[in-house]
Amino acid sequence: MMDQVDEHLKQTLDIVSITTVFGTLMGILPSIAALLSIVWSVVRLYETQTVQKLIRKYKGESNGNS
Repeated sequence: MMDQVDEHLKQTLDIVSITTVFGTLMGILPSIAALLSIVWSVVRLYETQTVQKLIRKYKGESNGNS
């Protein structure tokens, strides 16, 4: 149950983040809001399974492991 709440909260924050970016690009919101929104988006992208697989693959190759 708590995982669902966390996922819903993340999705809500994602929507707010995207809205903030578009609002800033349209000149409605200040630049600091865009910066915070970009940081949130980068964190969310970093958390994705695809990025985590790429990171593990890169770390494995850089240590000499294939």
